[in-house]
Amino acid sequence: MKESTPPSSVGRFLTLADTAELLNITPRQAYALVRSGELPAIKVGASGQWRIERSVLESYIEAMYEETRRMSLWNQSDLASVTEISFDRRRP
Repeated sequence: MKESTPPSSVGRFLTLADTAELLNITPRQAYALVRSGELPAIKVGASGQWRIERSVLESYIEAMYEETRRMSLWNQSDLASVTEISFDRRRP
């Protein structure tokens, strides 16, 4: 039985499969993050395979932690229950 190489032993760039495994999501979800631009990646090689730089993935994870922290603080604040007011700027 062949053991698979864990993503932590991979070099500077990760495949979509490696990225998906590290994030505990499906490769399709990883691809969607890349295609939307939410997770920066590059295409390499003649076949244009997506690669995510390990440091970029780590930055993405840190940013998601920060976003979650801010949303949690917002939801705990008094302003979270305030109804949003929309102004129609077309009216004088």
